[in-house]
Amino acid sequence: MITVTKINDRDIVVNCDLIEMIESTPDTTLTTTTGRKIIVLDTVDEILEKVVAYKGRISRVKTE
Repeated sequence: MITVTKINDRDIVVNCDLIEMIESTPDTTLTTTTGRKIIVLDTVDEILEKVVAYKGRISRVKTE
């Protein structure tokens, strides 16, 4: 799960395993596997960094 900021400045937590696509047009839009679209203030690069960090934490827990 990662935290992103919606365009109304409210933080939400998103299951990053459900993110199918991230677009920057110019707003950053997350599209989930369920078809839901979420417009966020985070950049594509910021979201990718959050996903990589989350996945890294998960893989460390599994190997311990």
